[in-house]
Amino acid sequence: MGSLQLDDFVAGWVGGAAGVIVGHPLDTVKTRLQAGQGYGSTFNCVLTVYRNETAAGFFKGMSFPLVSIAVYNSVVFGVFSNTQRLISQHRYGNSNSPPALMDLALASMAAGTVSVGIGGPVDLVKIRLQMQTQPFLEANLNLKHRVTGISIQTAYRSPVHCVATILRQDGLAGLYRGSSAMILRDIPGYCLYFIPYTFLCGWITPDGCLSPSPFSVWIAGGIAGAISWGTATPMDVVKSRLQADGVYFKKYKGVIDCISQSYHNDGLKVFFRGLMVNAVRGFPMSAAMFLGYELSLKAIRNQMETNP
Repeated sequence: MGSLQLDDFVAGWVGGAAGVIVGHPLDTVKTRLQAGQGYGSTFNCVLTVYRNETAAGFFKGMSFPLVSIAVYNSVVFGVFSNTQRLISQHRYGNSNSPPALMDLALASMAAGTVSVGIGGPVDLVKIRLQMQTQPFLEANLNLKHRVTGISIQTAYRSPVHCVATILRQDGLAGLYRGSSAMILRDIPGYCLYFIPYTFLCGWITPDGCLSPSPFSVWIAGGIAGAISWGTATPMDVVKSRLQADGVYFKKYKGVIDCISQSYHNDGLKVFFRGLMVNAVRGFPMSAAMFLGYELSLKAIRNQMETNP
């Protein structure tokens, strides 16, 4: 059992890397829409990024999440799978017993809670690097109505420099800015991630098949991702704003203050910024993530059976 528990962490790492590669360009667009200034629509944001920064702009900050989110995803899948097996063992006397809805919900909430320990700093650094753009810096430094042509020094030269700067300025707590909003996003978010995936896989997979086909995994994972990310958008906006805040000065005191200021300045619609991007990005990213996870898990277990 111990080796099988470790398999989920390894497979989760592979799935996480696949998800980052597929989803990062739209993640950049989503972050710019939620925490940036003057982009307007999704289409205008894509055009602005491409015009000002070329295609490379969509991949800003990808090196850090490519490594770190793979680890983060490893923890999420590992905690979810192990918690689910632990619950099944306790309730039914068999860790491989099919889980009930409540079992999946409890395992999802455990994964969402634990994931913030790694995911908070990862998201913070990713968002700080993604938001190093001229319009964002001008808005934060109040330079909109000054002489144009001023060159603004970016705050962070690399992911390592970003982490070091935050630790120097705000201590360890600075890396967890926005974590409370992340918990409020991820606990229900992972329930709407793993539960639809599990039931959709079971529904799509024909009777008699021991495991879902790659097509079933791709469809179920994509739909689950679109549902989860779409419904998580309001709290994702709050999290993104809190984490993008604080480079030069802190605009928001916390979650409630961020919600209040955002609503006062931009109205209710601000909490749905990036909804379409989240849902559209959620499908291919999550499809790649679940497919990478399931295929690598199957390969690892087949290898172990061949070479016990």
